[in-house]
Amino acid sequence: MNRLNAAWHAIWVIGAICMAQIAAAPAPAAAQNETVPGGRGEISLTFAPLVREVGPAVVNVYTRTVVSERRGKSPLFDDPFFKRFFGDLVPSLPQRRREATSLGSGVIVDAEGTVVTNNHVIEGADEITVVLNDRREFKARLILADPDTDLAVLAIDGVEEPLPFVEFHDSDDLSVGDLVLAIGNPFGVGQTVTMGIVSALARTNVGITDYSFFIQTDASINPGNSGGALIGTDGRLVGINTAIYSNQRGGSTGGSVGIGFAVPSNMVATVLRAARDGGVVRPWLGARTQTVTSDLADSLGMKRPIGALVNDIYPGGPAEHAGIEPGDVVISIDGREVIDSGALRYRVATRAPGEDVTIGIIRNGREQEISMAMEPPAEDPPAQVTDLTGRSPFTGSRVANLSPALAIEEGMDEMAHGVVVLGLRRGSAADQIGVRRGDIVVRINGRDIDSVDTLLDTLSDGRGGWELSIKRDGKVLTTRVQG
Repeated sequence: MNRLNAAWHAIWVIGAICMAQIAAAPAPAAAQNETVPGGRGEISLTFAPLVREVGPAVVNVYTRTVVSERRGKSPLFDDPFFKRFFGDLVPSLPQRRREATSLGSGVIVDAEGTVVTNNHVIEGADEITVVLNDRREFKARLILADPDTDLAVLAIDGVEEPLPFVEFHDSDDLSVGDLVLAIGNPFGVGQTVTMGIVSALARTNVGITDYSFFIQTDASINPGNSGGALIGTDGRLVGINTAIYSNQRGGSTGGSVGIGFAVPSNMVATVLRAARDGGVVRPWLGARTQTVTSDLADSLGMKRPIGALVNDIYPGGPAEHAGIEPGDVVISIDGREVIDSGALRYRVATRAPGEDVTIGIIRNGREQEISMAMEPPAEDPPAQVTDLTGRSPFTGSRVANLSPALAIEEGMDEMAHGVVVLGLRRGSAADQIGVRRGDIVVRINGRDIDSVDTLLDTLSDGRGGWELSIKRDGKVLTTRVQG
């Protein structure tokens, strides 16, 4: 709290100096009461004690990846005309191996050496090295990678004494205008501290991760800062620096323009808890929603466009159990405002299965609250993963029954039903007729396909050929294949 008071006092002092410099101009009556600093001590207030305390817990993360490449492959081998006559009879060329390295930042979050960083910093790495602020180097192991949030959790090997670490701050307590410090290793120049303010909260339209809900800051963030710490003036972690908006022109990679994005500490804490529990299991709502626009708000009689309109309910899901209905508008969870569907997704994802939450809704123009138990995505029906063989249009494909759990795992609509294609063998019958991973088999020869068993039974009788209907990207495609 002393550091916070000092920081705000420093800002007041700077403002007072500026006022003193324009003292020659006529001043309003209220300004006559302001005074210049009383001595050198008031001018030299600094964030240095805070940085000395937090800096050792921010580390550099180096990765090494071995990449295999074919030597001297001629473009002729990729020519469709060449392939037509020679097929796979392409000479086997020797491979060469090279090392690719990358650099990012990370934050130690406990004394045992658990490090949080960005998933894109360590993705695909064969070897991870963590370098502390005092230049000590340690090998690190990947404990959990979570591409949906672009976060990863590492464990430092060989720790023989407690390490410095950063405690978490509740990111929901942040306000626009709060002072923050960004600590990381931009461009590999070494640990760097920049200061700024929270420019915005709950940025959900950035499109960086599946759970977009970012803190925006003008603290200078550049390549290499990824995975570093965003620190509040109390010295605690409020976010993990993840991305910047860069004005790329003329082929340049660009740089910081004062718009940086950080994953909120509450989401970081959720992923860290998942790593300690053995894996990510996020609760789900069991409802399809859309963001309330100005036009929707007018049609619903709402004073302003806010919230997520419920369009559909999954039978037997958490929303149905809680009594949520199509047409309801979700406006809050546990008193925290839900501004759009992205914010709703984030609020649900940061809760743990088994928790009870209070959902604020608008129904028929009236606000009310509903209690809802957080549940993991249902795994019903069982997947029944099956590799199709024999003689049929789907030979060479791998299929499974869709459930909410499988749909979320595959990045699909969690409300989808039916049989999904999970994979294809190259050159197989399914591959040749254009079946793709993620296709949902809707109908064969006029029969609805609601399960893998139904699919197998229907494919077994193809004496007259097959008429196939497949759902892809929201559209149903129909074709006929000869038997």
